[in-house]
Amino acid sequence: MGIRWQSTATFLDRPLVCVAVGPDPAKNEARGHARGIVAIGDMATGFIAVGALARGFVAVGGLAIGGITLGGLGVGILALGGLALGWLALGGLAVGYIAVGGLAIGVYALGGAAVGKFVWSGMHSDPEAVEFFSRFWHGVLVPQGLRSTFR
Repeated sequence: MGIRWQSTATFLDRPLVCVAVGPDPAKNEARGHARGIVAIGDMATGFIAVGALARGFVAVGGLAIGGITLGGLGVGILALGGLALGWLALGGLAVGYIAVGGLAIGVYALGGAAVGKFVWSGMHSDPEAVEFFSRFWHGVLVPQGLRSTFR
């Protein structure tokens, strides 16, 4: 038995909160598709979306697509996940302009194995990459005293 609920309050003709989980035999739906400002369901579409397949500005789920994503596969501007694809990608396999991960592929890449124009990995440290990531994380990756040894 599935769960269907949505708030009576709306914004731009969308419910503020919509929940759709599981099958709905009455509508002949095998899985719930929640559509709202905050959407929670098997498939979720909204500004904030949480579900197995989530699409939204903030998306959390197995497959997350949007602006800021967190998921097994995250695709977005800021993507976090096992496989992260985005402008800033953080994950086991990260692909993006800025990529940080076990395997990082990008213009600026930081990881155990890194491929790109400016890379910082266990095998190679480009001075441009060290400087970029040092500024990017404000001394978290490379403490101030050690920065000169990487130049």
